[in-house]
Amino acid sequence: MSMSARLPLSSLILVTALAGCATPQNQNDPLEGINRPIYRFNTAVDQALLRPLSQAYTAVVPAPARHGVHNFFGNLNDIWIGINNLLQGKPKAAVSDWGRVLINSTVGVAGLVDVASKMDLEKHDEDLGQTLAVWGVGNGPYLVLPFLGSTTLRDSTDLIAEHALHQDMIPDHSTRDGVTALRILDVRAQLLGVDHVISEAGGLDEYAFIRDAYLQRRASLAADGATPATADEDDPGPTPEPATTTPATP
Repeated sequence: MSMSARLPLSSLILVTALAGCATPQNQNDPLEGINRPIYRFNTAVDQALLRPLSQAYTAVVPAPARHGVHNFFGNLNDIWIGINNLLQGKPKAAVSDWGRVLINSTVGVAGLVDVASKMDLEKHDEDLGQTLAVWGVGNGPYLVLPFLGSTTLRDSTDLIAEHALHQDMIPDHSTRDGVTALRILDVRAQLLGVDHVISEAGGLDEYAFIRDAYLQRRASLAADGATPATADEDDPGPTPEPATTTPATP
């Protein structure tokens, strides 16, 4: 099972739910002939290196310390989330995100403790790919990047932007490399509890399963978790307007 460095734990619930219904969507995957070998490469790297390292990490590092590490990276990510909420025309959410950063960076001891969530400041999940979707940019082809895993042409822009942001935040090269390595361990360690989902899927095409789960989850995120049908049901007006955050059809 390959590991995407940007895959949050919430997506794993969706992967499990899709286990019985994921089907190939070749129209979204014109580069499948290239993507599949990269997927196999990523899977091999994961099984040989990332998974054993993450298992050692969870075995050696106490749970409270791992939780603190996860909170630290979540706090850093709230800065970028706030920027994207602002770009999506959601200033209140952006202010909330940056309020989380202020509270968790101070009262929460450099972000190690998520005090903001206890104060009912909601944790959001936004990135540049979702922002571009709100602006009407289509997915583009599905991509599997070496080491990084699933993305699309549109979503890959977030990798570039986030990398530039981290360079500005952590200018020292060696420190940044160490932080990046710890972040990868943190993400992969969270996936250990659901590694069995793919292995228990039987004759399922693992590549297609992961692809479809990723694309469906990204469509849901770009629509803020709503489908056009539910958006219409929630609209109190007699002639509901389409949800502005519904992603363009690739």
